[in-house]
Amino acid sequence: MAKPKRCGIYVRVSTSDQNTKVQETELKEYAENRGWVLTRIYSDKASGTKQSRPALDELMADCRRRKLDVVLVWKFDRFARSLRYLVSALEEFRKVGIDFISATEGVDTTIPSGELVFQIFGAIAQFERALIVERVKAGLEQAKRDGKVLGRPSIKRLSEKEIERIR
Repeated sequence: MAKPKRCGIYVRVSTSDQNTKVQETELKEYAENRGWVLTRIYSDKASGTKQSRPALDELMADCRRRKLDVVLVWKFDRFARSLRYLVSALEEFRKVGIDFISATEGVDTTIPSGELVFQIFGAIAQFERALIVERVKAGLEQAKRDGKVLGRPSIKRLSEKEIERIR
C-alpha cells in the first residue's frame, strides 16, 4: 500500500478581525477525505499583496526541504494575489514534485485536468521569462549603441608601461 501523502495547508485572512477557522475546517476535512496526513497548517494574517508573509515563507521553505507532498489552499487568492507569484510558486512546486490543490476552485495537480492547469501556468512562466530576456538583450544592445561600456569595471586600470611589460 502506498504511503499517505504529507499535506501542508495554507490559510490566510487579510485583517486581524477575521479568522481562518472556516478555511481550516474545510481543508482539514478535504485532506482527511483524501487520506492524507496533515503535517502542518500555515496561517497568516496579512495582506495578500505582501510577497513576504511569515507562514507562507515557512511553507515554501518546508517545500524546498521536501517535508510535504501536497499544498492545499482554499482559493488561489488566499495563497497569492499576483499571477507572477502564483506562477513562480507553482513552478517551484513542480520542480520539487509537490502537488498543489485549490479546494474551492477545482484545481488539483494530482489529476490530469489539474496537471493541465499546471502545464499552462508553466508555459505562461516560460513565455514571461522569454519576454524578459528579449527586453534585457534589447536594452544591452541599445546601451552599446549609445557608447556605454558594459560589464564590471576593471579592478585596476593598467598604464601603458604595465601593458608593454605584460606583452
